[in-house]
Amino acid sequence: MCNDFGNHVPYSDYIAAFSQKRIPVRWPKAAPNLEPREDIWPTDKAPVIQRLGDGTNEFTELRWGFPPARPKGAPVINFRSEGRRFPAGRCLIPASHFFEFTGTKSPKTKWKFTKAGEDWFCFAGLWRPMPQGGEAFTLLTTAPGPDVAPIHDRQMVVLERSDWSAWLELTGNEAELLRALSAGSLNIEQVRQASRADGQQKASPQPLFAIVSGDPPSRCHAMFI
Repeated sequence: MCNDFGNHVPYSDYIAAFSQKRIPVRWPKAAPNLEPREDIWPTDKAPVIQRLGDGTNEFTELRWGFPPARPKGAPVINFRSEGRRFPAGRCLIPASHFFEFTGTKSPKTKWKFTKAGEDWFCFAGLWRPMPQGGEAFTLLTTAPGPDVAPIHDRQMVVLERSDWSAWLELTGNEAELLRALSAGSLNIEQVRQASRADGQQKASPQPLFAIVSGDPPSRCHAMFI
């Protein structure tokens, strides 16, 4: 389950990318102050391009995580996409990277995923109003592709730029859009090694490991809605 992603995207890059793809977006009258963020956590706010009920798209910042389904439950930060239809409330969540973790003890081994050949990408997501006011988003998940499978048994839906419009405008086949990308679409590097038995964490200023092939490391398991 993804509970950590980052966003280093300059505001001007959003305008340029959506203009290039000819996707109309209602932008804020004044440019927002978007600071680079290496880690965005559940309940944090993050940039989102949301599809509104009137058929327009709007750039905004929303809280990550729907309200829990039960009292004292955790926020719904990931939502299983298989076998479901999403006729409303679609959105794109821009990101520079996301993290997954393996191991059983903290600090766990930390793996960083980036989009090959691109500085940033968009997750497929959903947004909805919250009962207490405001709006929130969640990330859609699917079965892992070959780049993520060695690390985790689920993954977030990363869309190709050519599919941004189809997802927002409901013009594409959902089953085809909400699938994992092909092998080599994501770059992977190990940015933190798990704690040693003596409690000392091995640190290095360089990536510790990059997955190319071979047996998968021990997976971390999570439940998805």
